[in-house]
Amino acid sequence: MKRERLAYVQIHPSDNVLVALRDLEKGFVVDFNGQQFPLVNNVAAKHKFTITELRRDASVFMYGVLVGKMNQDVGQGEVINTDNLRHASEDFTMGRRKLVWTRPDVSAFLGRTFDGFHRSNGTVGTANHWLVIPLVFCENRNVLTLKAALEEKLGYQVETKDYSDEVDALIARYKAGASTEELLAVDLSSAKASQRSQRLFPNVDGVKFLNHDMGCGGTRMDSDALCGLLAGYITHPNVAGATILSLGCQHAQASILRNEIARRDPHFDKPLYIFEQQLEGTEQELMQKAIKATFAGLTIANRQKRKPASLDKLCIGLECGGSDGFSGISANPALGYLSDMLVALGGSVILAEFPELCGVEQELSDRCIDEETAEKFMYLMKTYNAKAEADGSGFYMNPSPGNIRDGLITDAIKSAGAAKKGGTSPVVAVVDYPELANYPGLNLLCTPGNDVESTTAEVAAGANIVLFTTGLGTPTGNPIAPVVKLSTNTKTFEKMPDIIDLNCGSIIDGEETIPEAACRILEYVIRVASGEVQTKAVQLGQDDFIPWRRGVSL
Repeated sequence: MKRERLAYVQIHPSDNVLVALRDLEKGFVVDFNGQQFPLVNNVAAKHKFTITELRRDASVFMYGVLVGKMNQDVGQGEVINTDNLRHASEDFTMGRRKLVWTRPDVSAFLGRTFDGFHRSNGTVGTANHWLVIPLVFCENRNVLTLKAALEEKLGYQVETKDYSDEVDALIARYKAGASTEELLAVDLSSAKASQRSQRLFPNVDGVKFLNHDMGCGGTRMDSDALCGLLAGYITHPNVAGATILSLGCQHAQASILRNEIARRDPHFDKPLYIFEQQLEGTEQELMQKAIKATFAGLTIANRQKRKPASLDKLCIGLECGGSDGFSGISANPALGYLSDMLVALGGSVILAEFPELCGVEQELSDRCIDEETAEKFMYLMKTYNAKAEADGSGFYMNPSPGNIRDGLITDAIKSAGAAKKGGTSPVVAVVDYPELANYPGLNLLCTPGNDVESTTAEVAAGANIVLFTTGLGTPTGNPIAPVVKLSTNTKTFEKMPDIIDLNCGSIIDGEETIPEAACRILEYVIRVASGEVQTKAVQLGQDDFIPWRRGVSL
């Protein structure tokens, strides 16, 4: 049953601002907690306005936490913006353990399964990919050469428009003498999408080519971290095997990669082929060996078939990007409820993006299972922010122009809403990049807020599906793990249906509750994990992969 859509909402009882759920005009009369007052300004949907008069330096609270301080006096019913509000957040210290939480009702999902690829180490993949990876950027061209040789012939080219028909149409009009104005007016809507060839290996979902710009020339810490990240992908349950191209003289040595693989999986038994160009000699020799090995490896990977697995084999990465003022009200808390559901079912959840946990450190550290885990979280937060400050950019500079335009005025406002993705269960582990974070329960993983860097890291940490909320819209995907995009508002979902999978704007519209949305999302996740549904990012071939240089990235 559709519920009445509200005009505004107070997120937490201690908040001293309200959030507009639709555009409100100047003079609109607010009726809140027995008092009535008119709005002093027009307030756009997603933005905030004051409940009472606030003096200069007064604290502003949202989600029950400090999110900023006033730069000037403002009256009751005035809009909050970057001119009158600055970032502020509470300090944090070692507190008492707060491990009691209310488990959600998961009776409808008890005994449910998904069809996945079972690996010898006990993990289960939601996909079955082969990887081709360079250990250093010097091998990027060779990786692209392999891609050109293999992808189309094996039936793995992206099933989407390549837009060559549109270019052909424009070329024809240009040769016929069309003017610039006529070219701009050409109707290209009838151009056809390219067709996908039949896959030679039906049980292999893809051959993925992961180019990057690292491996040498930077710090040893970065090259070592790269080897750890790549090891996370090679040992990932969604990966059947890999072909590695090495130049030979770079910092990121094959021996380091092998050690990192052994750390993550001591009994690693997937096919792994490593070729070093400086040993092989000619490019032709290198490429012919790599092609033969990859093809042979694919025949092994193709023997894998999907089999039922319990839901505790799911490891969900939580991500948000292109966030807006509704993110912390609709999609993020829906993922938080789903996170609690999955934890109650024995599964794993990864909450990352440490710059977007600024202001909620106390709550999260108090939820850590012991003081050692809490201490690690606080240390990582403090050292990360201190490094950012030393380089002239603290966490307070995280919000993007799009975030600010759509209501996320300070980093603390953005963070308080972003943290809702993690639900309410205890934090079982705090993990530094690029280590595994797939322990049953809620894991905190230190990554930047950068969407692609963080998603790349979450997958290396073990996430076999990523749930990604967005208010403004983003095409972000991942080469090996399905990325489910969830819109925080109906307008964006309807505007960008080619890149967004699910709509959580239904919560804002009064069409469903947060628990109802969470159950709907989990049903979709099961279908994606079983290979029954392809996410929009997979359909578009959105294989975003950016390793994190351990400098400042917010």
